[in-house]
Parts: sequence; C-alpha cells; structure tokens
Amino acid sequence: MKTVYVAGHRGMVGSAIVKNLEKRDNVSIITKTRDELNLLSQADVLQFFAENNVDEVYLAAAKVGGIHANNTYPAEFIYENLMIEANIINAAHQSGVDKLLFLGSSCIYPKLAEQPMREDALLTGTLEETNEPYAIAKIAGIKLCESYNRQYGRDYRSVMPTNLYGPNDNFHPENSHVIPALLRRFHEAAQRGDDEVVAWGSGKPMREFLHVDDMAAASVHVMELDKGTYDANTSPMLSHINVGTGEDCTILELVETVAQVTGFKGNIIWDTSKPDGTPRKLMDVSRLHALGWKHTYSLKDGLEHAYQWFLDNQDSFRG
Repeated sequence: MKTVYVAGHRGMVGSAIVKNLEKRDNVSIITKTRDELNLLSQADVLQFFAENNVDEVYLAAAKVGGIHANNTYPAEFIYENLMIEANIINAAHQSGVDKLLFLGSSCIYPKLAEQPMREDALLTGTLEETNEPYAIAKIAGIKLCESYNRQYGRDYRSVMPTNLYGPNDNFHPENSHVIPALLRRFHEAAQRGDDEVVAWGSGKPMREFLHVDDMAAASVHVMELDKGTYDANTSPMLSHINVGTGEDCTILELVETVAQVTGFKGNIIWDTSKPDGTPRKLMDVSRLHALGWKHTYSLKDGLEHAYQWFLDNQDSFRG
C-alpha cells in the first residue's frame, strides 16, 4: 500500500485525480483542505510532510482563472503559484519523497510557438502577455522538478495539459474559462428563451480541449510509468510531457456544439469587433502517445458530461 498526497484535491483536476486513484486498492490517499493546511506557508507544509509518511505527490494545487482574472490579479497569480509549488516540491524532497507529479499548463509555451506545440518549444520565445505571470510560475515549477532531479536524483515529473473542462470547473460568469463560461451563458439563454446569444470574435481561431477525467487518467498513467520508460521519452533538461487530444476545433464549432448540448434554439451573433486572440493553440502529444496513452472523450461527449454536472450543481452557481 502506497500513501499518495493529492494537493489541490478540491479543484477540478485534483478531484478528478482523487476519483481515479480511488479505483485502485493499493493506494491510501491523503488530502488537506485550505483550512487544514496553508500551502503558502513553508513551515506548515514542511510540518505536514514531517508528520505524514508520503510516498508520492500529485501537485495539482494552483491559483487558476481565465484572461480576466489573470489580467486583474497578476500579483496573486505569480506569488501564490510560486509559493505553492516551491513549498511542496522542497518539502517533499526534504522528507524523502522520491516521486512527484507537477501539473502545469499549455500557456508555458511562447505566444507564437510553432503549431502543434512541442515540449522543446519551452523558453524559445515571448509568452502571451495576458497570462505571463501565471506562465512564469508554471515554468518555474517545471524547472524546480528538473533541478531536484538533476542535483538529488529525484523522480519528479511534469505534465502540461491543454485547455481543460469538466466536473468541478469554475462557472463564474467573469473569472471562468471558455467552456464553462459558454455552457452557463447558453444554458441561461435557453432557460430565458432568448432569441440570440452574442459570441466574441470571428469564430475562426482553433483550440484544443481535454476532459478533466482524461487529464486525471493521463496523470496517473505518466506517474505509474517505470523510470526507464519515462526517461527514454524525456531528458534531464526536458522533463515535461504534453497532455491533450492532439485534435482541435474552431471556436465556431465549439460554440455551435455548446448550443446543441444546452438546447439553445436561437441565433448566434458573432461580434467581430472583439479580439480573436491567437489563431491556433494545439499540443503535440506524440510523446504521450508513445508512452501508451490516448484520450477517451470526444468533445461532444465531454461537453454533455460537463453540462450534466453543471445541471446537477447549478444551485451553487447562483448570483
């Protein structure tokens, strides 16, 4: 029986990882709420690891949000994410934990990275300005893992997910990502019987989306690979692995699918005065495929699953 600490177990990714690990009979899971353990406190985190005999860590704890949140709270985004990852990774090392998985983000790659984005595109160009503080914090997490591996021989791995969605997502009308924001907006429009919904931009940009249950399955898969297999697909100075579907769709296709899933029958009006953003963001997942993992959810199936979770929990999203 191995003891696994999942940091950030109440978040979208952390809760999905816990759900995945609970299916295994050889795992004892440790979780701590924010009230029980302040991950911003180095002393508290060191004490937690000293008092618990942890074998593995899934580092899914993070401060996350959409473009609006990243633009409005850049100081919190860089400070809190740096502190959380530094405290956990260092404390894990100090207490002798040999295996850790750090969860990053596709925003670590340059704004104009060649598509699809390969792992070796890291640090080859300028980041997207709107989420640069968050991206720098995530890059620092990768480099923390690489550094502890190189200096101390640890087995700290990193996975970089594409855009995630699914159960336990943030459906806040201003601070959420594109899929939960669209699901909520089209649901409410359908409930009101609105004739139209306005969508931003031209609908032409292409994006990749991954259901969070697939992300959790990929994380556990990567963590459970033997070291020889993992090392053969990475290198000491390039330890992260992209996680995605390797498939993308236009924002137009996404919006039309959301309308279908939520039962919205009105017109979709495209406000082309609003910015489109980057034309395309797609992950190269050939390394992950070589390691024996592929996603299972199609976009429509995944959206239906996420929407059902929203319906089952919408009372908590009022206001």
